[in-house]
Order: sequence, then C-alpha cells, then structure tokens
Amino acid sequence: MHVDPEFARTPRFPPQSLRDYALVADGEAGRVGELEVRWSGAPSARPDGTGHLVARVRLAAGERRDPVLEIGDRALPAPVDPDRAWERTRRAWAEAVPRLDATLAPRDARHAHAVLRGLTASTGGMVAAATTSLPERAEQGRNHDYRYVWIRDQCYGGRAVAAAGAYPLLDDAVRFVAGRLREHGPHLRPAYTAAGGPIPDLRPVDLPGYPGGFDLVGNRVDRQFQLDVFGEALLLFAEAAADDRLDPDARAAARIAAEAIARRRFEPDAGIRELEPRAWTHSRLICAAGLWAIAEHLPDAPTWRALAEAIVEHTSTHNLHPDGRWKRSPNDGACDAALLFPSLRGALAGDDPRTVATLNAYLAELTEDHYAYRFRHDARPLAEAEGAFLLRGFVVALAEHQQGHEVEAHRWFERNRAACGPSGLFADEYDITQRQLRGNLPQAFVHALLLESAARLSRPWPSEGNRS
Repeated sequence: MHVDPEFARTPRFPPQSLRDYALVADGEAGRVGELEVRWSGAPSARPDGTGHLVARVRLAAGERRDPVLEIGDRALPAPVDPDRAWERTRRAWAEAVPRLDATLAPRDARHAHAVLRGLTASTGGMVAAATTSLPERAEQGRNHDYRYVWIRDQCYGGRAVAAAGAYPLLDDAVRFVAGRLREHGPHLRPAYTAAGGPIPDLRPVDLPGYPGGFDLVGNRVDRQFQLDVFGEALLLFAEAAADDRLDPDARAAARIAAEAIARRRFEPDAGIRELEPRAWTHSRLICAAGLWAIAEHLPDAPTWRALAEAIVEHTSTHNLHPDGRWKRSPNDGACDAALLFPSLRGALAGDDPRTVATLNAYLAELTEDHYAYRFRHDARPLAEAEGAFLLRGFVVALAEHQQGHEVEAHRWFERNRAACGPSGLFADEYDITQRQLRGNLPQAFVHALLLESAARLSRPWPSEGNRS
C-alpha cells in the first residue's frame, strides 16, 4: 500500500524531500502537503526511495487487519472503527437497494437498481449517463454528452423500479417530470440538467478527449420538440397512480401532458431518434398508450380514451405498411426497434395483427444471434454500421414474453445481460465483433430495461384489454 504525494495534490518531490511530509505513527494524524492524513490498521508509511510512501503489512495465519486511509482538508475527527464502518455501509446499502428476490435475476436487478439510484440527484432527476463523449464509433462524430436528464429515460427508470416494487425512485421520477411539466407545459423540453435547468449548448473543452472521440460537451437536444415525452410522462404517472402514489401536483401535470398531446399531436417531431421532424409512428402510439393508461386513474377518462382511439386510427391510416406492420413514418417504410414499444405499453394488444407483424418483421430484419439493432442505416451488415443496442435486446425479451414465447424471452434476456463490462455496467451499444462496449456508461436506460425485464419475465404477462 502507498500514498502517492501527487494524489494528495502536491508536487512529486525528489525522495530526499520526503522529510518535508510530517508522517507520524500508525493511527495518528499527520500532513501530506496541505492535507490531513491518517493511516490506521497498518504500520507507519515510510519513503521507498522512488517518491512513494510504502507500508508493509505481515499477517499471521488467521490474522485480520483493516487498513484505513483518511484524507481531509481540515482536522480529522476521531479515528474510524472499521468494523462499525463496514456495518454502517452494509446497513445503508440494504436500506437503499431492495433485495428484489422475486425478479428473474435478483443480483443483477439489485445492481441495476443501485446504478439508477446512483445516477439520481437530490432533485429526483436521473441523468442518462455518468460520462460524456465516449464514442460509439471512432472518428464518426457519434459521441454525445449524456450527463443530463432525458424525460423519456427518466420515465423508463421510474416504470422499471415500479415493476420491481421499489418505489422511492418512482417517487423521484414523478417529482422531477411533474415539476418540468408544470413549469413548461406543452413546451416541455426533451431533456434538462439534473437541477431542472436548460442544457448548455455544444462547446469545446481544453482536454484531449477519449481516443476516437471529440473534445465537445453539451447537447443541442433541448432545441427539439419530441412528442413522445408527453406519452411517456403519462405512462409514468399511471404507474404511480396504480400504487396510490400520485399526488395533486402530479395529477395536475398529467392533465397538462394530456392537453399537450391533444394540442400538438399533428406537429412533426424529432422523435425518439432525435432526427429531422416527421410524423414519427412511435411518438404518436406512445402518446395513445399514455392516454389509455392514465384514463384508468383520472376522471377525464372518456375524453382521453377517445383521443387515444383517434390517434391510433389516424396513425394506422397513414403509418401502416402494406404488409401490416408499422412504418417509421408515413414516408419511411423501414423497420425500427422503437416500434416494439407501443404494444408493450398498451397502445395495442399483444395479439393485434399489427403488433405481431411488426415484431416478426423486426426479428427478421434487425436482429442477429439474439442481439438487436435500432434500424438499418445503409446496405452494410448490421454489425458494421453500429453496435448492438442493448436496451432493445431487453425490449425484444419483453415482446417475446408478451407473445407467450417464454424460451425466446429468456434467451434474449440472458444474451443481453451478459453484454456488460467487468463491473456489471452497460453502455449504449455492444460491439459483437470486438466484444467491447461502445458509448457512454453507465447508460441508465439499459439498466432500467434490464430491471424491468427481470421483474416482468418472472411472472405471466398481464391480461390486456381491447385496443383499437
């Protein structure tokens, strides 16, 4: 073990200058540069002649020691008792992260919950990722700053923890999303800072950046209109209402979201892919799903159900492919993974012919070896254009579960939950050729869908009502 003077924010001195450090005996406080330092549970650290401070510990068979290093910029309090510290730590984690024993994979479910909690600020806002500018493809310009709260991702996280029966993070999500809706109404932005403010625009930073990436931070997403965020907000609020956790402020926000859908449903939007404005199919159907879901809990049900029916009918008229599956938009007949979501959220029933045709087409065109891709960029093989999109792998697991294909659902779940790093964290994408994660991590929505899948695959798919 060693304490590096550089780590303590002091210059690296020649070995003979280490006498300037007032290092004292085991368990007593001393100074390293401007910092207070205390070693406990090990012999005093001494210079090793290379600029490092080294402590050597010899243990007899069965002997145990708990070395503790404390560093502070002021006088240190009483020494830490390691046994008590470990017990407090275990107790705090047990209180913060439920056991989730009823899920398909309790350990991974707990890990996913812990990640989501770690990405959630005191405001209730859950940032999409903890990193910035890690490229999805080297030198391709596809590196982004995701250290902000995407409304859609926040709703995914809230629904996931609710499916697992872990409600404090659901309450956080409802609080944050409801606050933004009450503040901005029909002009709700797709994303915010963790404090609820506007996202800064792209700007360079004086850092070299990750290899293959760029030295840019910030994001232009808040210039966009994304219709589906209103539907996602309603789905989140409906989940909270089903558990009697929707307070008056959130009920007011739900009405604002429903009114925004009624007002803006014919406007082109940037959609889930944040592309050029179109009448994206996913956006409209998710809004219908949200309206149907919240209508079960608030008194405006007849009006909202009628609006949902009108949206599905209009979308089916203009956005349905001749082979019976959903198109991305009226002028884009391609498949898209996002089109699996609406039936999972209740816009259509699982046995609706449009649902079945969309899933079958997607499996045939955009999946390989139980890895899922978003959409086809060009004529290249899928794995050459981008990495497998891990969130969608878990979405396919849910779609197969909805269809009653339990073996396939579990195969999809197992394949995609294995596509993580040694720490168990997931990024946006997984390069199946090089067996490497791609993009920022930990990516909140992947952990959210893993948690939701682990919860839902552990029980039968709920019975579904009729949809248009």
